[in-house]
Amino acid sequence: MNIRPLSDRVVVKPLEVQEVTKTGIVLPDSAKEKPLQGVVVAVGPGRILENGTRSPMDCKVGDRVIFPKFSGIEFKLDGVEYLILGGDREILGIVEGEIDSVEHRL
Repeated sequence: MNIRPLSDRVVVKPLEVQEVTKTGIVLPDSAKEKPLQGVVVAVGPGRILENGTRSPMDCKVGDRVIFPKFSGIEFKLDGVEYLILGGDREILGIVEGEIDSVEHRL
């Protein structure tokens, strides 16, 4: 990928949503929820504060992050879907360690 986000923007590759429920029901594409997690693939330099300094970014490339359902701007690059998020305003948290999945309600 060859993209450099500006200011405090973050490029995230959404993680795939489970296609089968715990009870074994296969979900069609129309019933799948939008992903709420992704992996950071690019980070901007941070926004410039009123005093002229840059605010450091809280996330880095490789972090697994959680974001709101309808946040960011979706785009495709080389056939892969990505989101551009507005930095700290749209990232709710960084997942540390391993988790099974984020539960999606149907």
